[in-house]
Amino acid sequence: MSAFLLSVHVLAAILAIGPVAIAASMFPRSARLALASPRDGRRVAEVRILHRITRVYSVIGVLVPVFGVATGASIGVLGDAWLIISMLLTAAAAVVLIAAILPGQKIVVAALADEAEPEAAPEKPVDSQRHTGATVTVGTTPRADPARVARRLAMYTGVFNVLWAVVVVLMIYRPGSTTGVGL
Repeated sequence: MSAFLLSVHVLAAILAIGPVAIAASMFPRSARLALASPRDGRRVAEVRILHRITRVYSVIGVLVPVFGVATGASIGVLGDAWLIISMLLTAAAAVVLIAAILPGQKIVVAALADEAEPEAAPEKPVDSQRHTGATVTVGTTPRADPARVARRLAMYTGVFNVLWAVVVVLMIYRPGSTTGVGL
């Protein structure tokens, strides 16, 4: 049973976390290009697809820690430091994804939708628009500046990917393991 759980855990990591890491990494550049030319339907579609991939595979990615904990329990290593650290890093990666990457992508996609359909948006006088750092104030409604959000997404995605890279190293190296792998 342990071999089955480990196999599902590794497959879920490859097939779910891999696409999230790739799509999230590609998103900031694509977003900057699409924001520079919001009427380019191909670039806007690319941003929407990357956001959808990130969002859908994030949900599927829940299988990774579920089967990871099941595997750890079946082989009796849930109390090992390397696994506890891996679980904490996985939780940190999930927080970065849920709190920063997905909402940031949503802001950019919404901004591109507003740009693509200007007739759907109410007319706003030019003098009511003010740029103030991280937000754009349109009338009395502050909104996040999508260009700045796109730049920050590159950083958040980098943090997400580094966290997962460390988890992978810990999963392979397994400090204190009696398998002979590691030091």
